[in-house]
Amino acid sequence: MSQDYNLTLNLPKTEFPMRGGLPKSEPKTLERWEEEKVYDKLIEKNEGKPKYVLHDGPPYANGDIHLGHALNKILKDFIVRYKNMAGFQSPFVPGWDTHGLPTELKARAKAGIGSSADISVLELRKLCEEFVTGYIDDQRSQFKRLGCIGEWDNPYITLKHEFEAEQIKVFAEMADKGYIYKGLKPVYWCPECKTALAEAEIEYAEDPCHSIYVKFRVTDDLGKFEAIGIDPNKVFFVIWTTTTWTLPANLAICVGPRYEYSVIKCGDEYYVMATDLYENAMAEAELTDYEVVATIKGAELEYMKTQHPFLDRESLLIVGEHVTLESGTGCVHTAPGHGVDDFNVCQNYDIPTVCPVDGDGKLTEEAGRFAGLTTDEANKQIAIYLDETGSLFALKKIIHQYPHCWRCKTPILFRATDQWFCSVDDFKDKAVDAINTVEWIPAWGKDRITAMVRDRKDWCISRQRKWGVPIPIFYCKDCGEPYVNKEAMLAVADLFGKEGSNAWLEKDASEILPEGTKCEKCGSSSFDKEKDIMDVWFDSGSSWRAVCKRRPYLGAPVDLYLEGNDQYRGWFQSSLLTSVATQGVAPYRTVLTHGMILDMERRKMSKSLGNGISPQEVTQQYGADVLRLWVASSDYQSDISISRDILKQMSEAYRKIRNTARYILGNLNDFDPETDMVDANDLMPIDKWAVVKLN
Repeated sequence: MSQDYNLTLNLPKTEFPMRGGLPKSEPKTLERWEEEKVYDKLIEKNEGKPKYVLHDGPPYANGDIHLGHALNKILKDFIVRYKNMAGFQSPFVPGWDTHGLPTELKARAKAGIGSSADISVLELRKLCEEFVTGYIDDQRSQFKRLGCIGEWDNPYITLKHEFEAEQIKVFAEMADKGYIYKGLKPVYWCPECKTALAEAEIEYAEDPCHSIYVKFRVTDDLGKFEAIGIDPNKVFFVIWTTTTWTLPANLAICVGPRYEYSVIKCGDEYYVMATDLYENAMAEAELTDYEVVATIKGAELEYMKTQHPFLDRESLLIVGEHVTLESGTGCVHTAPGHGVDDFNVCQNYDIPTVCPVDGDGKLTEEAGRFAGLTTDEANKQIAIYLDETGSLFALKKIIHQYPHCWRCKTPILFRATDQWFCSVDDFKDKAVDAINTVEWIPAWGKDRITAMVRDRKDWCISRQRKWGVPIPIFYCKDCGEPYVNKEAMLAVADLFGKEGSNAWLEKDASEILPEGTKCEKCGSSSFDKEKDIMDVWFDSGSSWRAVCKRRPYLGAPVDLYLEGNDQYRGWFQSSLLTSVATQGVAPYRTVLTHGMILDMERRKMSKSLGNGISPQEVTQQYGADVLRLWVASSDYQSDISISRDILKQMSEAYRKIRNTARYILGNLNDFDPETDMVDANDLMPIDKWAVVKLN
């Protein structure tokens, strides 16, 4: 009888299977974690230990998660799990951002509603809430499928009553300190979305345009050209612009006071341009037969007057330190209704603000013969008219970087409108001081956000939309004066905490305001309510208070914010500004950023390029652990590449790790620590080292 010699060998044995079968086995593991309340038990077990709080930046609840979301949440999960195993109690509260135009547009599209005018405001808000609630449930399931632990049954959501109430309190405190004001200023304006935009909602792209040089004839030279024998009626200041459609708003020409300007004779005309720039401008105009007949300092040109090339008004010569010699002519076309620098410098001369473009991006009656044209149409028609009337000096087609709306991807306008602003200048130094108390990882993040805060203008916080948190301001019906009062705003906060922000639309102002409220200007007791909503960045930027301070087991400031490197101008900054404005400190102790996800050709991943890979696709084919292994093996502080080949390689790496673990477990099959454990003193030196490292 033959003998089975396998039975005489002590071979490794284990119930740990060789094949993971992750797409099928992981959902069962997640189900068991949920049934056994693994996260709750972990937090309970760590009760009394030092806290470590990572505050979750809220993604928009308006679609399925993408690989950027997966990278972000998996990194956070690594940290939360590690801290909970390293002597801390590290709770994790996931959150969702629910307001804003992207959500409104997608909700309308899903419901087949073409325009917000086709539905009442309350119906639109109800539609949006149902839309985001569905996507919160979808994204929650998708994040949990990645193996991420946290308070998934108790997340924070920016449309919840308690969140909106705390957000209003943040606004009220800022307003009470004088940081909130209403003013007519040029802002980023999207004619497609018909609303003002914040800096964080702008992205730059290359656009073709015409670089245009325009002649403005002198009408008053203050006697300076005439004194040197030049007929002032033949003198022209030559301006340069890449936005021809803004010429109807021109009210001044700005020069650098310390720069030298040349008077160039060409034929029987004289052109005034910066000495350092005129040669290039003359070349653009293809003019070669000319001579410089005089030079003059920019400061001496101040208060001269010129005739607008196609409107019946004058353009004043003014001086400004923002003028550079990098391009153009050194004579800056100045339209205070279409540029921040233009607006600011014109304030020094009491020059009014004219904005002859409406919210749809069409020129108004103030644009004269070009009224009714879109800005694109006006670019062409104005250039043709300038050429026909002899005011066109030169024109050239170029490609330049121009701001676009991050939502609809169309070019934006700079347009002066009445908006609510947060005066960042009033506490900018405090914000920079707060930045210096924070650890920034990578370290260059500190310089980046410091520069952004120092350079930023006042924060436009109003939006002309319907889906969002209303700005809690009232207006006197009799004199129109805004009623900016902390007590009134706290009454709004109390109302929102009980009934939600829809109550702003459902109730009359008299039902919201404290009894006896009167206009501080005229004494009237009749009020209207503000129709604008808050910038969505103000929503998420208030989460340190609405979530962390409101939940005592979190607290603020928190230990860590972790998001993509695009959030220096987004959530990191809006959170910093609201926190410093109200409590004088940063809302975080450490900020860590990760890069963006690119394909193997270093292109941004997108469906339109055909290079997109969804997390759901990865988990269905390989399992979430393979995706987590990819994250763990990546240098996340830089942009990260991914492809199907990389995922296949990760799957192979996972198989090797799994088989190694299986072999080790098999070797421990017959190990009994009660009888087989070796005394620490008898261990070999390398084993002693390993034990010390593990402990």
